Amino acid sequence: MNRKRIIHIAIFFVLVILASSCNKYLDLKPQDGIVRQEYWKTKEQVQAAVAGCYASLLADPANKDKPLSEYLFMWGELRADMVAPGPGISNDEMDITEVNILSTNKMTNWAAVYRTINYCNTVIDFAPGVMDNDNTLTKAQLNSWLSEAYALRGLMYFYLVRSFRDVPLKLKSTSSDNDLEQLAKSSADTVLAQVVKDLQTADSNAVTTYGNTVYDKGRITRFTVKAIEADVYLWMDKYNECVAACDYIINSGKFGLIAGNSGWFNTLYYKGNSNESIFEFQYDAQKLNSFYAMFNTSKLRYFSSATVLEDIYTVDFVNYLNRDIRADGSAVRAGDNLIWKFLGVNSDDMRASDASFAHWFVYRYADILLMKAEALNQIGGRGQEALDLVTTIRNRAHALDQTNTNPDPANKDALGEFILAERAREFAFEGKRWYDLLRNAKRNNYARLDLLINAVIKAVPASLQVSAQGKYRDPTHSSHYFPIYYYEIQSDPNLIQNPFYK
Repeated sequence: MNRKRIIHIAIFFVLVILASSCNKYLDLKPQDGIVRQEYWKTKEQVQAAVAGCYASLLADPANKDKPLSEYLFMWGELRADMVAPGPGISNDEMDITEVNILSTNKMTNWAAVYRTINYCNTVIDFAPGVMDNDNTLTKAQLNSWLSEAYALRGLMYFYLVRSFRDVPLKLKSTSSDNDLEQLAKSSADTVLAQVVKDLQTADSNAVTTYGNTVYDKGRITRFTVKAIEADVYLWMDKYNECVAACDYIINSGKFGLIAGNSGWFNTLYYKGNSNESIFEFQYDAQKLNSFYAMFNTSKLRYFSSATVLEDIYTVDFVNYLNRDIRADGSAVRAGDNLIWKFLGVNSDDMRASDASFAHWFVYRYADILLMKAEALNQIGGRGQEALDLVTTIRNRAHALDQTNTNPDPANKDALGEFILAERAREFAFEGKRWYDLLRNAKRNNYARLDLLINAVIKAVPASLQVSAQGKYRDPTHSSHYFPIYYYEIQSDPNLIQNPFYK
């Protein structure tokens, strides 16, 4: 079945779901019109259901909510130190940047994530029964499709646990009014254990290739599963497991860094699905993203912070042509601090609004190398290996000598800071910065709480810094996570607000 046909079926799938849904949920709507047994009869219907899971990553089918990628950008960047408000920023978004978050803040609405989780749950619950009705559906094909649903569900819960900490763990689909549940929160440890279980289930049946580049980069493969596993294990301080997951990808020989020449930006960011890519949200000319309005136009919502080029990448004032290729004309346009990564065709030319189909990058090979470097450094005794991996990234990018702190490989703290700084340069505005800061800050019982405090000093107006720093120093540390959106608290009496926001 060709890609366009699958997209059309997927859109039909999610639209029927919403058209037949009730209005009650922890955004886990009943799906009577699509999940009853008379629908789940053929392998083509299972394929359409899996495609629907991916379609939900791109947009709310009902067009009543922001696309998931917007939430992932906001949750991963607004609380950190690299984004500045633009003229179109909302009060709720501004409150996040100023560490003034209330439970009424609409940007803390987790509905888009749970929507995808419910689509995955639907596949997991109903797809196995199709084998009783369609003898052309093989066990191997079914398991492959199920692995995609398990991995996507695990990825979505991983975003939730990093953003909210304790969250409701819904593992069954909401397929009728009889399935509606009022759920209490599960602890972060419980959710992470389920994420690992989902990924292990997915790992055993995921394919290594679909024989098609777009599918290999836009659907779950075993390499995607390993990338998520590496990220989860790094968050959980399981460093040997993180290294093993990274090594599976590295040793496959199927990925590499795009050469840092004049065509680097166009290949990696404009075209997408490069040899460096592991998993990307597949926007295209038929399904545009919302990045053009977010980062351009007279009402753009976000700029790059004015300090990014100077502090993160630095500038060679003697030889302007000597520059980190990830800086001006890549992450940022120096003249006006536009976030260029999602706007440019190359380092000079901007996309047209009808060409706003930059992909959302979830994982690429550079992330694997830097996650492995961070894990090796934390294991201890392998600092030189970690430093070599960082050097590989820096050499590709022509990083400036001014950003090379030359850490002693045996100095875990100095090398850790060097790796964190390199991640800022490599993944600017890709929705990773806050999670990187929080992961490093919370390690060893918040031994590096200063990382969050320093982010406040860089990003929050001076008049609000004392209040913001005080919140991040809160001994419960629940201020480092979002509150549960007030609507969910009102709708589910079993939900208890995160302590800091009571």
